[in-house]
Amino acid sequence: MSLNTRTPLIAGNWKMNLDHLHAIANVQKLSWALEDVKHSYAETEVAVFPPFTDLRSVQTLLVADKMELKLGAQDLSPHDSGAYTGDISGQFLQKLEVSYVIVGHSERRAMHAETNEIVGLKAKAAVKHDLVPIICVGETAEERETRAEAEVPREQLREALRALTAGAEIVVAYEPVWAIGSGQAASPADAQAVIGALRELIREEWGAEAAAQTRILYGGSVASANVAHFMAQPDIDGVLVGGASLDATEFSKIAQFRKHVIAG
Repeated sequence: MSLNTRTPLIAGNWKMNLDHLHAIANVQKLSWALEDVKHSYAETEVAVFPPFTDLRSVQTLLVADKMELKLGAQDLSPHDSGAYTGDISGQFLQKLEVSYVIVGHSERRAMHAETNEIVGLKAKAAVKHDLVPIICVGETAEERETRAEAEVPREQLREALRALTAGAEIVVAYEPVWAIGSGQAASPADAQAVIGALRELIREEWGAEAAAQTRILYGGSVASANVAHFMAQPDIDGVLVGGASLDATEFSKIAQFRKHVIAG
């Protein structure tokens, strides 16, 4: 395992899946599975990111049952309030005791035309409301072939960092778009190379202390069978999990990466 002191974060992005009733059942099952193995949340943080319509139900459950899971949202508006039909303010999320919010996910960039500038504004709005933005960066298969390694994710992250005050608490998630949902994860070495370059960018923009403290996750076809290999890399501090997070049993196994044996 990495010798750094950053607390690993295992984040489950449910995307547009599970209504509020199924959300409650899924969170209960996940919490019970982690309780059964005496999971230490102080050693490995676990967060779920349900759809907006589920947030209140999940938050009520977490509080009522004193669960240690963290709550996250999948997006937010750059604006606090106003005539922005369908948007959700960071102000609203803060009232629901949301801890994290995803910004710049590849699906938002591709399907909603979110630019690096918009992602930066969303990250700024998150920080304003005491939410920790998980800033997603990553390259498509075409960009991987035509651009230098890590060039695209570094560009994306640089613009987001420059929208924020240096040293703000953020999480970065490297999600190679070509790997998402493909069943083909990047190799741990490839992921480490890009994530190492992203950490170097944080050092260049914000200094050594911020670079050392900022958690950087890998996302893209993560499963319990491969998570330990990623987590063994020195700069990878957790994973952003998509489809596998909908299966509470599988997601709990991913959170237990410390118990997995990596074959030599």
